[in-house]
Amino acid sequence: MTRTIPAPTLDVDRVRADFPILARLVNGHPLAYLDSAATSQKPRPVLDAVREYYERHNANVARSVHTLGTEATEAYEGARAKVAGFIGAGSADEVVFTKNSTESINLVAHAFSSMAADPRFRLGPGDEIVVSEMEHHSNLVPWQLLCQRTGAKLRWFGITEAGRLDLTDLDRLVTERTKLVALVHYSNILGTINPTATVVARARQVGALTLLDASQSVPHLPVDVGVLGADFLAFTGHKMCAPTGIGGLWARADLLEAMPPFLGGGSMIETVLMTGSTYAPPPARFEAGTPPVAKAVGLGAAVDYLRGIGMAAVAEHEKRLTAYALDALATVPEIRIIGPTDLVDRGATISFAFAGVHPHDVGQVLDAQGVQVRVGHHCARPTCARFRVPATTRASCYLYTTTDEIDALVRALAVVRKVFA
Repeated sequence: MTRTIPAPTLDVDRVRADFPILARLVNGHPLAYLDSAATSQKPRPVLDAVREYYERHNANVARSVHTLGTEATEAYEGARAKVAGFIGAGSADEVVFTKNSTESINLVAHAFSSMAADPRFRLGPGDEIVVSEMEHHSNLVPWQLLCQRTGAKLRWFGITEAGRLDLTDLDRLVTERTKLVALVHYSNILGTINPTATVVARARQVGALTLLDASQSVPHLPVDVGVLGADFLAFTGHKMCAPTGIGGLWARADLLEAMPPFLGGGSMIETVLMTGSTYAPPPARFEAGTPPVAKAVGLGAAVDYLRGIGMAAVAEHEKRLTAYALDALATVPEIRIIGPTDLVDRGATISFAFAGVHPHDVGQVLDAQGVQVRVGHHCARPTCARFRVPATTRASCYLYTTTDEIDALVRALAVVRKVFA
C-alpha cells in the first residue's frame, strides 16, 4: 500500500503578521504587494537582527582583537555559514559575499581572459559562451562585454512560444568550443523553471563550466548546489527577505582557488610590498574593503526565517497561488499570458500583456487601487522582443501573498478595462 505524504503547509496569516509593511494602506486601499520578483518585503526578525547588530555589536571585521570586533567578525562569518547550509554548499569558504547577483556574475566574468593562467578560464577567438534568450540583463551584458574584450563568440538558446527553453539544438549550441554556459534557473519575467540538469550534463560532457543565475530560485525553491551540479551559482539577498546590497556567489572550491582577485584593497591581501602583493585565499580574496557586515547579518537572519518556515512549504504555497492566479487571470478579457500557462516547472511570477493598453498605464491604474505590480521589460528586453511586446505587466508572489491579493489584482484589471474602453 502506497502512503500519501501530505504537502507541507504554510500559515500565511501568521507569516503576514511578521511583515509590518503589509498592514499599510496605499491610495486608501489595503496594500496588495505583487512585486516580490523585484524585491521582497522584510520580516521583523530580519529588521530586529540588523538593528541589534548596530545597537550592540557594530565594529569592523577581521581587523580587531577587541570584544566588538570579535563579535562583528563572528556575526559576519556566522551569516556565511548559514547561507552555505541553506544552499547545500560543502563549506562556508565556497560562499563569497557580494552586493547582489549582478556583482556575483561580473566576478566570474572577470576571471576569464585571453591570458588566464588556468586553462578553464582562458578565453579567446574560437571559444564560445552560451546563454539564453530569457536571461536577465545581469546574465547577458557581462558576457557580451567579455566577448568583446576577448574575441570569443556569444551564442544562445531560444525560447519556445510556450515560454520554455528551446533545447532542440542543445548539442549544436554546446560543443567542444564552449567554455561556459550561463543560464537562468528561474526566469524573472516568464516564471519558467529551466531544466538545468540537462544543460549541465551536456556542458560537463564537452568540458565547459556552468553558471546558474539563481536570483529567483534561491528565495522560492529548495536549492542544493550539490544536486544542481553547476560550477557557479549567483543569488541575491533582497529577494529572499534580506536587506538590499547583499548577495552571494557560490563556486566550487577549486575554481575559487584558481580565480584572480576581482577588486584590490584591504582584507583581500596576504602580504603587500611596494614591489607587489600576494592574495588571501577565498573567500577573502574576493571581499576587498570593509564588507557589508550588518547586511550579511540580515541575510543570515533571513535564512533562519526561511528555514524556520521550510522552503518546501514556501514552494508548495506558491504553486497553489500560481494555479489560482492563472485561473483568475484567464477570466479577464484581452489578457495574454507571456510564459507558461500550466504548472509544470513554473514559478509564481506571471507576466501578461493587456490588449491595447500600455503596461505603464496598467500599472498606474492598479497602483490607484493599492495593487503593486511591476511594469516594463524587467531587465529582460530580448525576452520581450521574442514575444513581440514592448513591455509587460508582471505580478509576482511570495510566501506572504494571499488569494485575496490576487482577487484585488483581477478587480483592478476590470477598472483598467473601464478606463481604457
